[in-house]
Amino acid sequence: MARRFRGSDTFKVDAKGRVSIPAPFRRVIEASDPDWKDGLRPNIVIVYGPEGQNWLEVYSMEAIHEMDEQIALMQRGSPERLLIEERMYGQSIESQIDDDGRLTIPQKLREKLGLAGEAFFISAGDYFTIWSPGAYGERASRRSRKYAAQYDEDFDPRSLLPPLPRG
Repeated sequence: MARRFRGSDTFKVDAKGRVSIPAPFRRVIEASDPDWKDGLRPNIVIVYGPEGQNWLEVYSMEAIHEMDEQIALMQRGSPERLLIEERMYGQSIESQIDDDGRLTIPQKLREKLGLAGEAFFISAGDYFTIWSPGAYGERASRRSRKYAAQYDEDFDPRSLLPPLPRG
């Protein structure tokens, strides 16, 4: 079973764009990189997306390989495949976690996100996202208001999970 990212935290971003990756996230990154072993730097893929996207998606190598397989199953040349290829291949960069457990976020991506002194990390299963803390707070607040209007106060989001096949 694949390991998953869990949790959220805020970390300082230094003047060179280096930010510490939460230690539990680093363990998942290492375990999900088939080329990683002690003494090597683990690999990740950062998807920065189109102009209006104000967060980064950081994928483990295992998650990226799975997505590559899914993309390969799509009809070559279809609008849907072209859309996902542009995002996952054209609007992304490969990177590594340094020996001190830090990720260097390039200047153009820091500017895109409005990252200054801090970065907010939140897990999403087989990937995690990086935001400016203010941008994440605003989006989370909008999402909460939307769901509050859609569901009653006793709603349990786990009820949305599909049943597992039994057999």
